[in-house]
Parts: sequence; structure tokens; C-alpha cells
Amino acid sequence: MIEPRLNYVTCPGAAAGKAGEQHRMAYWEWNQTGDAGHPHIMLCVHGLTRQGRDFDVLAQELSQYGRVICPDVVGRGRSDWLADPMAYGVPQYAIDMVLLLQQLHTQAPIQMLDWLGTSMGGLIGMAVASNPALPLPVRVRKLLLNDVGPVLEWPALQRIAQYVGQAPLFHSQQEAADALRVLAAGFGPHTDAQWLALSKPMLQATEDGHWKLHYDPQIAVPMRGMTQEQSLHGQSVLWQLYDAIEAQTLLVRGADSDLITQASAHEMAQRGPRARYIELEGVGHAPTFVADDQVAIAKDFFVG
Repeated sequence: MIEPRLNYVTCPGAAAGKAGEQHRMAYWEWNQTGDAGHPHIMLCVHGLTRQGRDFDVLAQELSQYGRVICPDVVGRGRSDWLADPMAYGVPQYAIDMVLLLQQLHTQAPIQMLDWLGTSMGGLIGMAVASNPALPLPVRVRKLLLNDVGPVLEWPALQRIAQYVGQAPLFHSQQEAADALRVLAAGFGPHTDAQWLALSKPMLQATEDGHWKLHYDPQIAVPMRGMTQEQSLHGQSVLWQLYDAIEAQTLLVRGADSDLITQASAHEMAQRGPRARYIELEGVGHAPTFVADDQVAIAKDFFVG
């Protein structure tokens, strides 16, 4: 397997423990086309507690057809942590993505822009794709929403809030992988090797020889303060974003998902961009795009 190149983009917003009012967002770039300035960008944006290396298997395949960019959303992976925990949210994340795309466009002109967003990454994609006033190099052409939509079920949000922000220590990478496997049962079946590969980038070594999770525990702060009433209000805002999307849209839903219901998926197929809808049996929240059939779905959508 080829290895991606790690890069950074500087964004507004103070980083924790650093002088100045800026932070750096890391991103991983995959490209097997032989053209360093290939005009087709496929942006893959991860979920709430994840990071850009989640997409290694998918990016390896897609990078034969264009530049695949997998950011570590601020507060995760190799990116800076923010000084203000309340800044962890879609508005900041969307600004960072716009600046990332502008930097990529400066390096080599973008002619086609596609977006795959898992959970939180899909919400960021909806915000970016729905706003024609954003200074994007080009508009989003195709948007793949991975197990996410305007209606986020309250029990699922409560479930996620129970573990986000915890800071456990593990004696080994395998111990950590086993613990993450329990939390992420909704990801569906994976071989032991696949799961360990997904888990290793989620971990950082500590000075005393243990392993900890890669993200800032403070990303949980905005979620902890959310009420069900605020969640319902947020749905109306998200529907406004969704209805304004003009990109060709594909919704991939885990059949056992507790975050987005089948009824919500059907409504998404009837309004706004009228998303085409694929349901994956034996998977909940959220598909990882490691399995061959899931990789084929994204490949067919973006380059088929």
C-alpha cells in the first residue's frame, strides 16, 4: 500500500497553548494518478471522534482517479487543539475546509470537487455544499452522506455523548483496539486485521508507555450542553441546509443505524437534492468503507 503525504493548512481560531489567533489543520493526501496537480479532488471527512486515516482503504482505491484529501478535523489526529472548546462545531469546521480547498486550488487548479462525509463530516459537507456565498474554488459536484442527515435521533446523540470526551489509558494498542471495537459495534463486521488497522491511528503513545486516544477531550463540551429542544431546533436549520444543496447526493445508511432512521432517509429522497439512497445490511452507525462492497459504492458514485 502506498502511504499518504501529511500536510497542514493554517486557519483562524486560537490553538490551545500557543500564541496567536490561528491553528493548523492536518490533512492526508493520496495520489496515484501520476499527476501531482490532478484537477479532481475527492474530500473524505471523518466523524466526531475519528480522524483522516479512517479512509486509508477507500483513499487507496480512489487515488487512482484523482487527489484524495482526508483532513484531521481540528482537535483530532495531527491537527491542533482549540483554546475555546465551544469553537468545536460545524461553523469552525466549515471555515477550515474552505481554507483547505483554497490552499489546494492554489497548488493546482481544482476543476471537480466531490465530498464524502461520515456523520459529522457529512454535516460539514452539507454546510459547505449548501452555501453558494462561500468562496470555494468550485462548487461541490457530488456529495456522499455516510449515515447522516438533517434529523439526528436524540437517543443516538445521548449514546454518543456518554463516551465522547473520555480519556482512558490503555496498556497496548490491542487493548485499545478491543475497547474501541465495543464502542463502535455499529461499524459492522471487520476482520481482526482490519479493525487493528482502523484503530492504530486513533491512538497516541504517552510518556509512561501507555496509549491514549488521539483527540482533545474538550470536543465533548458543546455536546454535553445540548438539550433535546436545541437538537430539534437544529433539525430545522439542517433541513434548510439540505434543501439548498444542488450537488448530486447519495445517502448511504447502515440498516441498523440509530442516528438516522429509514423514515428520515425516505424524506431525504423526496426533497432538496433528492438523495439516492443505499442501505447496508448488518451495519449500524456508521459504515467504514473498508469492505469491498462499500468501497465500490463510493468508487461508482465518484468516478463510475
